[in-house]
Amino acid sequence: MVLDDKKKAFITLGKFMSQFTAVPFVSDAQVPNNASFFDSFVELMHSSVHYNGWFTIEQVMHAVRTWSNSLTEENINIWTSKYNLESEPLKKVGMILAGNIPLVGFHDLLSVLLSGNIAIVKLSSNDQKVLPFLVRYLISIEPGFDGRVVFVEGRLEGFDAVIATGSNNTARYFEYYFSKYPSIIRKNRNSVAILDGNESEEQLIALGRDIFTYFGLGCRNVSKFYVPTGYNFDAFFNAMFHYKELIEYEKYSNNYDYNKAVFLMSEFKILDNGFMTIMEDKGYASPISSVFYEYYDDLNELSNRLLDEEQKIQCIVSNDLIDGSIAFGETQEPKLWDYADGIDTMEFLLKL
Repeated sequence: MVLDDKKKAFITLGKFMSQFTAVPFVSDAQVPNNASFFDSFVELMHSSVHYNGWFTIEQVMHAVRTWSNSLTEENINIWTSKYNLESEPLKKVGMILAGNIPLVGFHDLLSVLLSGNIAIVKLSSNDQKVLPFLVRYLISIEPGFDGRVVFVEGRLEGFDAVIATGSNNTARYFEYYFSKYPSIIRKNRNSVAILDGNESEEQLIALGRDIFTYFGLGCRNVSKFYVPTGYNFDAFFNAMFHYKELIEYEKYSNNYDYNKAVFLMSEFKILDNGFMTIMEDKGYASPISSVFYEYYDDLNELSNRLLDEEQKIQCIVSNDLIDGSIAFGETQEPKLWDYADGIDTMEFLLKL
């Protein structure tokens, strides 16, 4: 396959996905093979919650919208322009995918295919429907991809390299089992925000998207924020109130009730607004419906501390308070060149 054909196929896939970014879904007659795939994908999106209770149609739509916005000719050309992708190594890359949010492994699959390699994919039991469907569509518009994505169950075998994502515990197993192979092993990470009290209401509302999209289950979700000593939380809570409807979702509500009860029985000091709690804590990984916070006195000192602990952090959000931070509301809108854990997946694949 030539590179241009691969890129065109993913651009077409992006156009297909763009039909499912807002309700009601509207079929575009210009999208290839729509007659065979449109209605089936509508049904799949509506039924996703039956396969994973956290995959509401709104959350699946957000993932599809993010990828449809990314898979444009401009974005793909910008991303791929820095690499030599003309050769086809056809190395077999084993992929062990997480299932915490919809399509969480799509970027790895995209990278493997554009780099001219073969993906051997072990799906998470929590996300087994959407990605295989999109691969079938991709093959329907570019048959050259047929045989280049193999979904497997059970033990992963016959690979030349591995990309595996899991918890810190499973990462230790991955590192041992795959020690003889080139690999990218991803562990737990969390994202943080830094506030200084000068944020606008719009910025704080956008921060709410960073916290609550995918119910806070992704590594790019803000699970902790830092505030200056003496910070008044009123503006923060007023902005968070825009997301109060989350409590109407049973799984989220159950987590809120449970975690709040645990905090209270443990006599932790919490702040509560009826659908989320915040608690002062030095950790990064807060439970669902809760966000940790910590006070700071010196921004430079905080910046150095976060740099020292960068292996635990996926994103830092702020209003340009420190170098490398991203704007409020953008954690779940990564660019194609925003690599997980800061590891250039494409460069890794091209060195195999």
